[in-house]
Amino acid sequence: MGYYAFRIIGALIILLTVWAVTFSRGLLVLVMVLAVPSILQHLFFHPHSLGMLPFINRILSIGFDLIIIAIISQHIFKTEQPNSETIFGALCIYLLLGFTFASIYSAISNRVQDAFYLAPTLNHHAIPDRFDFIYFSFGTLTELGTPGITAVAPLARSISLLEAILGVLYMAVLLSRLINAYRGVETSNIGREEKIYAARRGSRE
Repeated sequence: MGYYAFRIIGALIILLTVWAVTFSRGLLVLVMVLAVPSILQHLFFHPHSLGMLPFINRILSIGFDLIIIAIISQHIFKTEQPNSETIFGALCIYLLLGFTFASIYSAISNRVQDAFYLAPTLNHHAIPDRFDFIYFSFGTLTELGTPGITAVAPLARSISLLEAILGVLYMAVLLSRLINAYRGVETSNIGREEKIYAARRGSRE
């Protein structure tokens, strides 16, 4: 029951994502087209489904995630002065990166046999599922490690290395820079308000 509830919630999140990026009218049609395979993947395709159709569906789902990341990134970089919305957008991109790489790992596992190894002492199943790939992705992205699951295929190892580097650079460069700029804007606003208050108080005296 919980498994199917999670899949339905995932499909609803995709619909909310489409609604959230309606500010980009030019790419709205493309986003809606790519959202259909992503919803189908969450509702109908089993995580262990093999064959060309599930693989193509996963690729289109990855394309949907990348388009959403690109749209939000463009919206963030267009903002001259960072605000709370900009910070939340940057955090959403970070989370989307984790889910996107999880979909990439799932696609690799679909095409490459034994691309990932699950330690039998830490897992009750032998074939990795969607939850395992999410766990592996965010463990790699945050540099926390992923006990119990290991990338074995060279392609899977290369992608995981890329994700680890991207996660470190994202947190160290982009997100920290946005937060510092946001603090600077808030400090300048507070200083401006204090000057206005002091000027008004001086004029009254």
